[in-house]
Amino acid sequence: MNRTYRPWPALWALVLGFFMILIDTTIVSVANPRIMEGLKTDINSVIWVTSAYLLAYAVPLLITGRLGDRFGPKNLYLIGLVVFTLASGWCGISGDISQLITARVFQGLGASMMTPQTMAIITRIFPPQERGPAMGLWGATSGVAMLVGPVLGGVLVDWLGWEWIFFVNLPVGVVAFVMALRLVPQLQTHPHRFDVVGVVLSAIGMFLLVFGLQEGETYDWGTITGPISVWSLIIAGVVVLGIFVVWQALNKKGEPLLPLALFRDRNFALSNAAISAVGFTVTSMSLPLVFYFQLVLGFTPTESALMLVPMAVITAGLAQPVGRLVDTINPRYIAVTGSVLLAASLVWYSLLMEPKMAFGWLLLPSALMGVANACIWSPISTTATRNLPQSQAGAGSGVYNTTRQVGSVLGSAAVAALIQVRLTAEMPAGAPTDQKFGGTLPEFLHAGFSNAMAQSLLLPAGIALVCALIVLFFAKPKQTVAWTSQNGPAKSDFAPGEEPAEIPVS
Repeated sequence: MNRTYRPWPALWALVLGFFMILIDTTIVSVANPRIMEGLKTDINSVIWVTSAYLLAYAVPLLITGRLGDRFGPKNLYLIGLVVFTLASGWCGISGDISQLITARVFQGLGASMMTPQTMAIITRIFPPQERGPAMGLWGATSGVAMLVGPVLGGVLVDWLGWEWIFFVNLPVGVVAFVMALRLVPQLQTHPHRFDVVGVVLSAIGMFLLVFGLQEGETYDWGTITGPISVWSLIIAGVVVLGIFVVWQALNKKGEPLLPLALFRDRNFALSNAAISAVGFTVTSMSLPLVFYFQLVLGFTPTESALMLVPMAVITAGLAQPVGRLVDTINPRYIAVTGSVLLAASLVWYSLLMEPKMAFGWLLLPSALMGVANACIWSPISTTATRNLPQSQAGAGSGVYNTTRQVGSVLGSAAVAALIQVRLTAEMPAGAPTDQKFGGTLPEFLHAGFSNAMAQSLLLPAGIALVCALIVLFFAKPKQTVAWTSQNGPAKSDFAPGEEPAEIPVS
């Protein structure tokens, strides 16, 4: 017997948990200087608080997407939500930087279970021609998190301490669990066999690559221990990831972790490349800005977070209108515009980042960035999922979110390395060599530090332009008649013998 689901209540329930995942990243970026001070650590170590989370988030996404197809996306989402919430409490009680990084790894694992399920459920309960607004809301979640995360984080850090940026997840996690349990439907499952070799290869390759990039400057891009050097780790990571791709192509007996056949769809392949560039840009741009606001301009965490209010408000306000527009015109025009505006806003920031800059001028590129973000997420996400077959919704969502997180991990590692390189080049004689600035920065270091942060922002600006170039090659979406409000999904959308599991509300 066919059921009629309520897509929008289900989506809102999922968005709350997705919002919590995103807000945790933005909260941490604002709290980094206080974590450095409280746990008596340095820039490179505190960056691993974010990098470890992103690495643990990215590596399992391929398998967790498949697990959602096999055991139900709702079940995987709820399990991940429990893991994430409990790990948040662990983060809050951490007494040293190593313990905090370990707890963040478990947070990342919980997030990796949740994220593919949100996108897979959108793909399965919304008809293709109506996914624009749904993806707009999904993308707008990141914009709202950019506002609420830093502001909430700033208030919590200023009044209660950095530990509360993690404790705040506990009540939110409970509410999100109850909402998902009640509102998210149980969808039809699909049998899958799991590629254990692929999981191991992807995990090893990503760890070697990111660790090499992250720790390169610490070891002066030379020897780590014995015959092991930074460059040998990076090269080994690239080689292992290459072997992983070859294994996916040759694995005929089992089911590959990365279904390469999905990439035969030109738009799916290009969307994955584009969202990787977006993940790189969004993750790498926040660190230089936050350090500049707090260590050069002397802003509190709350004040530095408020500098991002124009971006977050405009992103959230434009997300739904842009989502509706995506369903009527070629998404590539919107995505190209957004990518170019994102690059322009970052270059604008870079030009303004001086020691005595009035804060009002710094609100202008923030507003432009808000327009850019609104024009990026929905067009790329909708283009990626439009042609996904129902039985591969979890796998496709896992691949898409993996490439986004891979970009985020590489962005975090690359900007960390670049910041340290530019600090070495720009800081005057007498500057600290271990980057243990604590909560203050002597005035004679402001100019060099500002220059280093401004130059570091040019990296994400360049990657945003790469994103614009990629989306230029999107193919015009085909008109779909796969769904009708009266009859549900067309049989052609399903594998032979598969029954429609979702019927949109009439």
